[in-house]
Amino acid sequence: MILIIETQNLSKWYGNVLGLNDVTIQIESGITGILGPNGAGKSTFLKLITGQIKPNIGKVKIKGEKIRNNYSLFSIIGFCPEQDSFYEEMTGWEFITSLLKLHHFSSTEIKARAQDALEIVELINDKDRVIKSYSRGMRQRLKFAQAIAHEPEIIILDEPLNGMDPLGRRKIIKLIKSYEREGRTIIVSSHVLPEIEAMTKRIILIHQGKIFAQGNIHYIRDLIDTHPHIISIKCSNPRELASKFIHEEYVLKVHFSSTRDSLLIETNNRDKFFSLLPSLFLESNIEVKEITSPDDNLQAVFDYLVGK
Repeated sequence: MILIIETQNLSKWYGNVLGLNDVTIQIESGITGILGPNGAGKSTFLKLITGQIKPNIGKVKIKGEKIRNNYSLFSIIGFCPEQDSFYEEMTGWEFITSLLKLHHFSSTEIKARAQDALEIVELINDKDRVIKSYSRGMRQRLKFAQAIAHEPEIIILDEPLNGMDPLGRRKIIKLIKSYEREGRTIIVSSHVLPEIEAMTKRIILIHQGKIFAQGNIHYIRDLIDTHPHIISIKCSNPRELASKFIHEEYVLKVHFSSTRDSLLIETNNRDKFFSLLPSLFLESNIEVKEITSPDDNLQAVFDYLVGK
């Protein structure tokens, strides 16, 4: 992976309101998800790393260069904001082509790029409608189109799936993942956990302007020592299996499900638990139907970190 974005002690406040607090972080190429509830500081962070606002304290570098007022870097960044900011009387086509003119493309190239971008987001048939007549989902897709029309190396997407129907979301997620395969850098913010999980395992968790954790979701979960791991096992004889585990020192609790066809095991040593699991199954001749870890997901990890 190649280091693309780096921040040092990045802080931003608005009067007495703290937007971002002392964020030092490195982001590599590929897809990185910025996860946090509304008001957590996600949009402030994205505006800072794209040079739209100036930090009160700290530095931001893109590919080793300072971003603030560095116009040469702006051409390699595509930004999809959370909030709409359209010229409502323009058509979709006029909006995209006007922004492409700012990149000094030729007339032929502007037309080709606008055509491609609007086809990608399936707005080509509505390109001559004025933007004020667009639905919320169409407006969201138009914002996405302007972010990718100039084929940037770095794509910053702030809540890009808001207002889209399920089919539209799946298409955009698939498109974002295709950009990763092309070697681009994509940063996607969202407060919706499944959206981030569908795109990437590389997560930055942000809450109240602070970075709580960064990395692979499973790695982050392993760092939370205060919460034992929960393992769910659906098998042919849960009671017999429970008797095998109950005296092990690394097993803290054993619960049976309401349906009595599975058990929940809390352990403070997941690696040891899974290393011994196969031998226990063989000794007891128990048929295993399913093994899952219900707390090894973004929702559980985020709840643990923010103390819910």
